[in-house]
Amino acid sequence: MFTKLESVFGKINDRTKKIGRNKILGNFKLLLVGFVILSILVSFNVFILSCSKKIDTEVILATTTSTYDSGLLDELLPAFEEETGFKVKPIAVGTGEAIAMGEKGEADVILVHARSSEDEFVEGGYGIGRKDVMHNDFVIIGPESDPAAIEGMSSAGEAFQAVSETENLFVSRGDDSGTNKKELKIWESAEINPQGDWYIESGQGMGATLRIADEKQAYTMTDRGTYLSQEETLSLIILVEGDEILFNPYGVIPVNPDKHKDIDINYEGACSFADFITGEKGQAIIKEFGVEKYGQPLFYPDVIK
Repeated sequence: MFTKLESVFGKINDRTKKIGRNKILGNFKLLLVGFVILSILVSFNVFILSCSKKIDTEVILATTTSTYDSGLLDELLPAFEEETGFKVKPIAVGTGEAIAMGEKGEADVILVHARSSEDEFVEGGYGIGRKDVMHNDFVIIGPESDPAAIEGMSSAGEAFQAVSETENLFVSRGDDSGTNKKELKIWESAEINPQGDWYIESGQGMGATLRIADEKQAYTMTDRGTYLSQEETLSLIILVEGDEILFNPYGVIPVNPDKHKDIDINYEGACSFADFITGEKGQAIIKEFGVEKYGQPLFYPDVIK
């Protein structure tokens, strides 16, 4: 009898062990499947976060050629990137094109110098929170021989009139830049429609336009900063300066992300850039830029004095 009972309990024990092993094996399989799924989810989230980080750290800056040609961006951008971790992709074009890029969502922030156009950009809802950054001025330059006899004139309009009347060569940027807009405003104030063989439109940035004017020994109008940065390579000299109409202010404007729902506008990076160049460190860089090399700043900060 005891032998039969032992046999029965032995079978029960074997079955119990088998059931236990199957249960443990089943639980292990469930744990393994769960671990695999968790690994996939973690990897996917890491991928998404890394992609988001890559997109969010790049700031596309559409700016005027004067900030690029003068070398100012070479001082500002590394300092901004080091302080914030953002990486700036600058695109140097004329102010008109920079504003158009902002309107199309092709830039996160713009740094330009045509106040009326900037105001229209903000009023149209394309930009948010324009800030004054800095200023310099425009100057009219030409050959030292000065065939139009404009040197020392206090009125930019009268100087343009003299160039027009004598039909001496004048090189315009002709690119809808802030400089070009200002130049056309001066022609308009003098009631002159510049046209003829003497009036040349380069369609290029300020640096290239200066080189063309120098080669042709022609007159042109330039921002002082770009001229000073290239003065050593030019034979043209400053002939007219100081007229109120030649004042040249710059503004920074983050692009409105609500205007571009289908585009990833880096508004956070844009605002960070705007805050930096109008903040203490950015303004100090602007204030000192050019002083050591040229004996005077190429731009004057508008927030600190």
